[in-house]
Amino acid sequence: MKIRNKKFIYLISPNKIINNLFYNNLNLVFKSKKVKFFQLRLKKGNIKKKVLIAKRILKICKKNNVKLIINDNPYLATKVNADGCHLGQNDMDISQAKKILKNKIIGVTCHNSIKLAKYASSNGANYIALGAFYKTRTKKVIHRANIKTLKKIKKSVKIPVVAIGGINHKNYKKLLLNKADFLAISGYIWNNKKFKPYQAIKNLT
Repeated sequence: MKIRNKKFIYLISPNKIINNLFYNNLNLVFKSKKVKFFQLRLKKGNIKKKVLIAKRILKICKKNNVKLIINDNPYLATKVNADGCHLGQNDMDISQAKKILKNKIIGVTCHNSIKLAKYASSNGANYIALGAFYKTRTKKVIHRANIKTLKKIKKSVKIPVVAIGGINHKNYKKLLLNKADFLAISGYIWNNKKFKPYQAIKNLT
């Protein structure tokens, strides 16, 4: 299955961005023309530092026609004029976030729940994220999703579905074949012991 010309990757940042090498790698990864969204996911650090990082990344995103999504924080997304914000189930409610973000993109984590997916969709989310589909070291896995869940939710909502959790070059095609709209990938790109980031993304053909 050749999907080389389609932007199917929802790339998530590493938890820490510590030097210029990251920005160089990000630019090279974007050159693959496979990344549609880039989520900045920094759990630690003060807001000032996050703003500086986000603004620098936004320039790289714009140059490569990639949408910048800020994790958890609608105020930060607005402050840096990102394209949108991603909300977890413990974050701000969609209705409140929409007042802050106006017409920006809102994504919502729905784990493996049809109920959460329908709620997000009916309340104005632009996409939902499901998972984890596979084992991952990026974050602690509490909820597991499978292909059956994916198929059910695809029939229940009309908005795009992003599959997340442990996705790599060995398992990604199964998710695409079962109609996942985008694949959220992080560890396989940034923490790959075998391939550099731009080499890793080339394996996702």
